Amino acid sequence: MDSFEFNKIAGGVLGALGLTLGLTLVSDMIFSHPPLAKPGYDLPGAPEAGGKTEAAPAAEPLPELLAKADVAKGEADIKPCQACHNFEKGAGVKVGPPLYGIVGRAKGSFAGFDYSDAMKAKGGTWTFEDLNTFITSPKAFVPGTKMAFGGEANAHKRADIVDYLHTLSDKPEALPK
Repeated sequence: MDSFEFNKIAGGVLGALGLTLGLTLVSDMIFSHPPLAKPGYDLPGAPEAGGKTEAAPAAEPLPELLAKADVAKGEADIKPCQACHNFEKGAGVKVGPPLYGIVGRAKGSFAGFDYSDAMKAKGGTWTFEDLNTFITSPKAFVPGTKMAFGGEANAHKRADIVDYLHTLSDKPEALPK
């Protein structure tokens, strides 16, 4: 390679570095921000340093939420759940167990589904309150569950879902008063 080729390659590399440096300086001028007063980011609901947290609004009891629940909304809200669960009578296992007749069914009892040890050990039957708590945060209700769903924070949406689930039965249980 002669010196002219070397000079062209070196010039190209230096030109690219110079362009990168120039673009960095220009973008820093355009998109500058003031320095942070304190390091990190404020989290929603986290108290200020030395401050007091506001009291959370009183949660509406589940029976009142269920009295106002809308089965049609609950049916629409379960669309994401249908990727893992069947909702029809006699439907088989998908990634998760079928949910027809879930209210009043023993926890971890559907034949043909391999429940986590934590779910099998939970015991009892699925009540309205248990379903509501489980939908809020499956991993908090049953630590060690295989269910990957993160939970539903909206209490009204959960009530709609629980109300819909309770209709999926040959003999639906009465809603709590």
